[in-house]
Amino acid sequence: MTDKELIRELGGPTKLAVRLGYDKTQGGVQRVQNWITRGIPPQVKLDFPHIFLAAQIRGASTSDAEQGAHA
Repeated sequence: MTDKELIRELGGPTKLAVRLGYDKTQGGVQRVQNWITRGIPPQVKLDFPHIFLAAQIRGASTSDAEQGAHA
């Protein structure tokens, strides 16, 4: 799953910025929006594993199920 897909899965830049505690009036949404192009910084993923790791696991489970359906 790409970072762009991950951001979309987590509700988009605005919703993700709020979940991460970034202030919308201080450019928090723009910061997350930039990650769609630049990628989510590794430190952010490490700081919020309960958000990013859970999404990666859900994505892997979906991918595994799709592969099983095609086998």
